[in-house]
Amino acid sequence: MADAVTSPKKKVGVGAYIALIFACVFFSGALASTQWWGVFDFTTLNGGWGKLVSNVTMDQSGTLHTVMSNLRGKGGSGAIDGFCFALTLVPTVMFSIAMITVLEHYGALEAARILLTPILKPLLGIPGTAGLALIGSLQSTDGGAALTRQLKDAGQLTEKETNVFAAFQLTADAPITNFLGSGSILYTLTGADGNPVIPVSIGVGLGIILLGKVVAAQLMRLFLIRKAGKA
Repeated sequence: MADAVTSPKKKVGVGAYIALIFACVFFSGALASTQWWGVFDFTTLNGGWGKLVSNVTMDQSGTLHTVMSNLRGKGGSGAIDGFCFALTLVPTVMFSIAMITVLEHYGALEAARILLTPILKPLLGIPGTAGLALIGSLQSTDGGAALTRQLKDAGQLTEKETNVFAAFQLTADAPITNFLGSGSILYTLTGADGNPVIPVSIGVGLGIILLGKVVAAQLMRLFLIRKAGKA
């Protein structure tokens, strides 16, 4: 199989750049909110599963207390629990692919190729068309993976580029959701002496994560180069 991308080039107009800007904002999480502008955010529109009652207890005063769980419930194992987990990923994957298909129709991927290739090619060894998948992976592990697979199937990414991009994503995937959304609480904790438990800023933590992702991609590039040399 040839390692060159042979997809035809499309004419890029103003509409394509507008579509690219919208895509970057949509997948970046910048507009994540319960306000009206949340309709322009991927995670907000993607939503979440409802909660189910998993346990009910009554205290000594006769008051009922309920414990809620998600669609998968608690205590699952094996192939059955794995199937339930896969089922929860389907809406995210379908929604992300649908959005990218629409944006691709309006030229967003081609605009990304023109603008981002000079940056992503020397930095990660991947074309600019992967820019939207990269932005999506910063917010959603499932969305980033689905977009990457779509690019590979469409011939926008070669096998080598896909492996490098996968290494980049796999390292601390979805840092906006996981790190900024959940881990940021750690930076508000203080010790008995009143000093922060974590002595660095949240920006430094995020920078380390992004640096680790770039390093992982470079290691994969070196591995593939060495493997090709031995072939």
